[in-house]
Amino acid sequence: MTAKRIGVLTGGGDVPGLNSVIKSVVYRAMECGCEAIGIRRGWEGLTHVDLQDPASRARYILPLNRENTRTIDRTGGTYLHTSRTNPSKMKTLPPVLEGQSFPRKESKNGAAYDVTKAVLRNIESLALDYLIAIGGDDTLSYAADLGRQGMCVVAVPKTMDNDVRNTEYCIGFSTAITRAIDAIERQRTTVGSHERIGIFRVFGRDAGYTALYSAYVTSIRCCIPEYKVDLEKLISLIMADKHNNPSNYALVILSEGAQWEGYTVKEYGEADAFGHRKKMSVAEDLSNEVKAATGEETIVSDLTYELRSGSPDFVDRMVASTFASMAVDAIEAGESGVMTAICNGCYSLAPIPDPSLGPRKVDIATMYNTERYRPVYNHKIGLPIFLTRA
Repeated sequence: MTAKRIGVLTGGGDVPGLNSVIKSVVYRAMECGCEAIGIRRGWEGLTHVDLQDPASRARYILPLNRENTRTIDRTGGTYLHTSRTNPSKMKTLPPVLEGQSFPRKESKNGAAYDVTKAVLRNIESLALDYLIAIGGDDTLSYAADLGRQGMCVVAVPKTMDNDVRNTEYCIGFSTAITRAIDAIERQRTTVGSHERIGIFRVFGRDAGYTALYSAYVTSIRCCIPEYKVDLEKLISLIMADKHNNPSNYALVILSEGAQWEGYTVKEYGEADAFGHRKKMSVAEDLSNEVKAATGEETIVSDLTYELRSGSPDFVDRMVASTFASMAVDAIEAGESGVMTAICNGCYSLAPIPDPSLGPRKVDIATMYNTERYRPVYNHKIGLPIFLTRA
């Protein structure tokens, strides 16, 4: 293909596998005679950069090559760093844009500036022909906006929540489940030794895939955002598990957004650039309810950030490297406005999701047993490997 300059950025929360994408994009791009330009700190790299200032340029723009990406896939995190910046909803203008005129819109979180024209101006100044955006719902929602503005964009989905639409798998999900399994199995010894109830909290603001799949492979109960459980019934099931266990302990996994009837997860702090506030621990609240109802002691473990740390497992390395190659293939074919995906168990290209639809949710009818508060284990013949369809 004609040599192109390809911008690469990572946005939102980090997950294991991001560096595998970055390295593979660089290697494939160079094989095709293209140049890869790293945009550091996510979308902030295109809103805050002053391309006329060498120090600012060095902070936000990093030319990528085989030498500086050779070993990055051996670790987690993101070599390009990240931020939760939304160029279409900025409460204040960065110093480089002060004094300039930008559209200002009202939202539920207050008035905000849309600095997209500055982003497009920086993209033009950097002579980028394509942009590969690696992220979850929030990062990709702005990538879709840029696509509508005429920028050639290819998206790569990542999130340990596995809730991006149009794909059955997102980078980071397998490692998150692997980490959860390891932590839960290790902590069984402590919970069992003290004959207590172990309550584990994992990520999942709007979708319960991380809790559901962790419960699936550890054979314990779970609560997910898509279904409000009955508290009295949940506690009764947990106590039955404890009494029926020869070691006299029980375990349960909660998504951070899990709720029971009459309860709403509390939030705190200011909303981020995409309107999300941090959630207080539903695990602590369930612990208090269990103690009040039964007098039993609990052990609460927040696994959230533990699940996104460290190097990627085999599945995330493989999918990340494959998604990266697919992204460069799409650029080579002149495609844009597409996202690398797995659909019906096969690698494919899909449209970048419509952000107005929100995250992909667990299908309660086929995936969650509302009587037992467990995953559904039967009727899996014919399903893709990750047991869900895009």
